[in-house]
Amino acid sequence: MDLRIFTEPQQGASYDDLLRVAKATEDAGYDAFFRSDHYLKMGDVSGEPGPTDAWITLAGLARETSRIKLGTLVNSATFRLPGPLAIAVAQVDQMSGGRVELGLGAGWFETEHAAYGIPFPGVRERFDVLEEQLEVITGLWRTLPGDRYSFGGSHYTVTDSPALPKPVQQPHVPVIVGGHGPKRTPALAARFATEFNVAFSSPEVSATQFERVGAACREIGRDPAELVYSVANTIAVGRDDAEVAARCQAIGRKVDELRADGLAGTVSEIVDRLGQWREKTGITRIYLQLLDLGDIEQIELIAAEVAPQLR
Repeated sequence: MDLRIFTEPQQGASYDDLLRVAKATEDAGYDAFFRSDHYLKMGDVSGEPGPTDAWITLAGLARETSRIKLGTLVNSATFRLPGPLAIAVAQVDQMSGGRVELGLGAGWFETEHAAYGIPFPGVRERFDVLEEQLEVITGLWRTLPGDRYSFGGSHYTVTDSPALPKPVQQPHVPVIVGGHGPKRTPALAARFATEFNVAFSSPEVSATQFERVGAACREIGRDPAELVYSVANTIAVGRDDAEVAARCQAIGRKVDELRADGLAGTVSEIVDRLGQWREKTGITRIYLQLLDLGDIEQIELIAAEVAPQLR
């Protein structure tokens, strides 16, 4: 099972904070370092020193790391135009030597849009925008060198594009689609995704959504086994109950709640829980949401004592 560290820097983190966590992630042997794409904090935290741009951050980390994958879980389609986003991601893929992955979603946090002057259309329109962005971005990347790319949609028109630059990874950077929508989300994953992710849900809910994605794949003649199926959950892992409680307190979560809804517990408990997840859902990858970015010790603990038991 791939273990990936997933961060939420809008809650309060500088680039240096993220660099320290990314280097610890790489040194400890994890598969990847991912970050969210948000411009406003959530909950009872200050959010200081303020948000950092996802792809500017990842560009820096691309030059400061050498092995781990780097990516977003997930970019909001409302934040960026598809052509410039395709350019930025392809460039960071080049800067990293082919190590980036693009998670892309419809966007949901209306307050952050208002706080930074970003239009926030209704949910149907946001999904229409997402679909066209996925079409344009993958279309640009798939266009062969020397050919041109054009697209005409309701929200975006691309005319005679040279479709440059090209990412290192071919035919394109891996694309992650995720969410709980019963129809459009699985359909978009079947058409465009390399990986499908369900975040902060039970094994039963996740398994149901994976089944929907599989059905959507079969409807268009795609083998569902071509996709990676993954989940994301908040972590508070300790050597004993006291350490688990301290980690829950540090991120403002109750132990019982996080034991039930996330990944809180001792090493043995987490190994058992992840084994149950794998058995019930078939996942091969999990994103471990690290909310306390100063807790490098937890990164090292999971790598040293949990990861070897999942091989």
